[in-house]
Amino acid sequence: MEDFEAVYRQYFADVYRYVLALSRDVHTAEEVTQETFFKALTAIDSFRGQCPLRLWLCRIARNQYLTLCRERAKYSQDDAERGDGGIEEGFARQETARQLHRLLHGLPEPYKEVFSLRTFGELPFSQIGELFGKTESWARVTYFRARAKLKEGLDGL
Repeated sequence: MEDFEAVYRQYFADVYRYVLALSRDVHTAEEVTQETFFKALTAIDSFRGQCPLRLWLCRIARNQYLTLCRERAKYSQDDAERGDGGIEEGFARQETARQLHRLLHGLPEPYKEVFSLRTFGELPFSQIGELFGKTESWARVTYFRARAKLKEGLDGL
């Protein structure tokens, strides 16, 4: 375990920069980097030394990033299939993204944080509720109210 801590300290910055270059998003880079080292810790016994450790970690990071992208695409597709248009789809369109971010930053708490945790952090409602010391239902209601406020704001533009 001490050896892995040394690996973490030595390669964390390299893996983080690599994922940041792939994703161009600080939060995604942080999330994927943490997942990468967790995955590496659980699979360190399978590392055969056929390539440099840095390269092995970057391969894991790339796979983690691609998995995350697929999950996000599925999440967006699920919204589209439900037919509700999904306020999240607006973030994909650059012209609407700036307006949505302004509206989002203008939301009062806890709406802003709950919406961000769900949309950008992709946390389940149960975990969001835990973070606030509330129920999963509270997190769902708060998220959907925030979403409604953003839709109202967009309609008013």
